[in-house]
Amino acid sequence: STGAKQALISLSDKTDLANLGNGLESLGFSIISTGGTASSLEAAGVNVTKVEHITNFPEMLDGRVKTLHPSIHGGILARRDQEHHLKALNEHGIG
Repeated sequence: STGAKQALISLSDKTDLANLGNGLESLGFSIISTGGTASSLEAAGVNVTKVEHITNFPEMLDGRVKTLHPSIHGGILARRDQEHHLKALNEHGIG
């Protein structure tokens, strides 16, 4: 849904990642993450949706391509003040 609070997390430096993930989760965010970041969050007990479950496409090129997908960037780039943007998100199942 377009009203849900979501956070996309992909970090090379995992310092304090558990605090970030737990903090966002406690604020009501659902967390979407990539590869090693998702694994680290899961190990810390944070609920995570892996990017590949949203895109239905695996990470590739040594992890350089993982979030470049309409199912991810549509949600980032949509303007919430534009009704036709929200309609397009709904039509394509993009949160």
